[in-house]
Amino acid sequence: MKHIIIQIGRCLMHTKVWTFIGFTSAVVGLLCYALSSSFIHLFGNWNWLKIFLYGVFCLIICFLILLAMIWNHSRCFRFQVQFAFLVLTTTSVYSFFSDKMINGKPDAYSLISSASFAIMSLSLSRQTQCGFEVDLLYFFLGCLIVQLMKIKLQLFIVGAGFSYSLIIIRSYFPSTPIDVGPENECPEIQDENSVVLHVISLDLASNDIASSLMEQLRTSMKALQLENLHIVDMLLEQEKEYFDNAPSMLSECSLEGTLMLEALSLETVNNLQETVKLMLNSGFNKECLIVYSSCRRECLEECLVKQFLNSDNLTIKDVNMEDLGLRIKRWIKAFKVAFKILFPTERQLCDIVFFEFSAISDISFTDVCREFTIRLLNFPNVIANDQSNTTLLFRMLDMYETLHDLIPNFESLFCDQYSVSLRNELNTVLKKLGETIVGTLREFENTIRSKGPGNAPFFGGQLHPLVRFVMNFLTWICDYREILEQVFEDHGHVLLEYTKHDDTVPSSSSSSSSSSSSSSLQMERIMEVLESKLEAMFNIFNDPTLGYVYLMNSSRYIIIKTMENELGTLLGDGMLQRHSAKLRYNFEEYIRSSWGKVLEFLRLDNNLLVHPNMVGKSMKKQLKSFNKLFNEICKAQSLWFIMDETLKEEIIVYLGENLLPAYTNFIRKLHIVLKLEVKKPPDGYIEYETKDIKAILNNMFKIYRPSSCGRKRG
Repeated sequence: MKHIIIQIGRCLMHTKVWTFIGFTSAVVGLLCYALSSSFIHLFGNWNWLKIFLYGVFCLIICFLILLAMIWNHSRCFRFQVQFAFLVLTTTSVYSFFSDKMINGKPDAYSLISSASFAIMSLSLSRQTQCGFEVDLLYFFLGCLIVQLMKIKLQLFIVGAGFSYSLIIIRSYFPSTPIDVGPENECPEIQDENSVVLHVISLDLASNDIASSLMEQLRTSMKALQLENLHIVDMLLEQEKEYFDNAPSMLSECSLEGTLMLEALSLETVNNLQETVKLMLNSGFNKECLIVYSSCRRECLEECLVKQFLNSDNLTIKDVNMEDLGLRIKRWIKAFKVAFKILFPTERQLCDIVFFEFSAISDISFTDVCREFTIRLLNFPNVIANDQSNTTLLFRMLDMYETLHDLIPNFESLFCDQYSVSLRNELNTVLKKLGETIVGTLREFENTIRSKGPGNAPFFGGQLHPLVRFVMNFLTWICDYREILEQVFEDHGHVLLEYTKHDDTVPSSSSSSSSSSSSSSLQMERIMEVLESKLEAMFNIFNDPTLGYVYLMNSSRYIIIKTMENELGTLLGDGMLQRHSAKLRYNFEEYIRSSWGKVLEFLRLDNNLLVHPNMVGKSMKKQLKSFNKLFNEICKAQSLWFIMDETLKEEIIVYLGENLLPAYTNFIRKLHIVLKLEVKKPPDGYIEYETKDIKAILNNMFKIYRPSSCGRKRG
């Protein structure tokens, strides 16, 4: 609440605000007065001459209101005195005729015009010191109270309350109006309305007085600094809790700025405020700003730089990736501490110390924080120079998220005309970092496309490392989905430029990207490139059956990774359905290429054209071929790898449902043909019983468990 009041106070200290208030009040007051009964009583009914003259009068009044600040800078004391006399006589004559002619109750237009003219006078008293503004304010407030009392005596309370409010606001105005433009960051504050004050100002400008004030200011600043550092030490002891143990509490850290300020001694702050006010009213603007800004920068140096940004934290030359990751973490912590705690504290402190001098408060705050802000923004600017390192992508996303989330804090702190360059710098860094993130994703896609399969098949159908790497990469991306969508929303045009000039991009992807650009589309493009690489890798297998096992493992791994997190949401249901279909197709091709020949040897209709006396011999030959091929397949595939127990179980169940019945029927038929009894032990040409085949099938394949490549955010 205190901070809001300070912000309102700062707003009301700006002369441009009061120029607008004064102009608006004058327009409203003049219009309402023209429509009021008071005007009709004094000047009669409207005609074209009166409309013309009143219009010219209104234009002159509005023009003078807009140029009120020029009056203040005028050195013609005689002009100010004569103008004050003109206003005095005009209001006196108006009062005379108004009291004489108007006896009835005033209407609403009269009340509104009096209130508006009172506010107009208040705005003039904020902008200039010509000697008549306060008297004019009191005159119109008096008119308002009298008019309200004519309507009903009890309305005196309303008029008195309104008048008291304006007078209280007037009491908070500085003794001299201040207007600071960008071309003059340290304005001179002078009071030209009084010769006596001018002489006093000259006396105060003496070296002895100046030295005394400077020493008093340094003493106050030193006392403030000691208290500030003690409070910051206590705050930084809690830093680990905020940033390491409970990141979710970070949103509450903005309260710490207020708590830090409230923890300062009221006496210390008041002494500093009084000293600063005395120096500024005495004309020592530049000296005051130099001392104040220097001391506060030292305090920030102690709090921010030594704790978070020591000598080599913001450099990346000759730094390995692990150390660079730690430095980026440290930068994120520093940026959040700065814009959630330290800078808001500085902003509030400036508002309090320079309460009556809002423009100087803005200048001081910017001067104190500019160097540290530039240093903080320079680090992501340097990081953004490298878009070839995919590992660094997630750290860049962390930085982008930090910057993006704190834009409101940044803009609320650096909202004045003296901080335009800092706001522009933030936008430049965000743009560069966002474009680098998009470019890095594009480079990652190109890296996948350029990867070769290697010189030899992957042992036992295991996953190619590229599959694991890409899927883990996409899984990590899910943690950054929201901020990545924001990046593509702001900087997706960079990807469109890449796509437009890239002949390697499939036409479907190119057309979709040209109509829209999002993280989902980019992830789909990466998956398309990966799938095409998988298909190409199939050709390096001499044994197609092993190739189908490899493709099954790849599809199964992609499905598992997609279903265990939000990757399915990111890539869409189409990708999951596509790989499920591919898994089924490769499963069927594996059965056909591997077990199709085995089942062919167990077909009973193979002997339909054989002479009855030769059927037994033919079937024994079939069984012999079956035994040989079955043994070779089981021996080879017992060394192969399957992605998980579920896929292995699916294969064994399928073989059990198709191979075992065929084998059982074949052996039964063979017994009949050879006129053997079912319970008679088989001769040597029957190597396997049904239970033996089932046991052998259960021992096929090893379960492949790829090493975990998990990553935690932060």
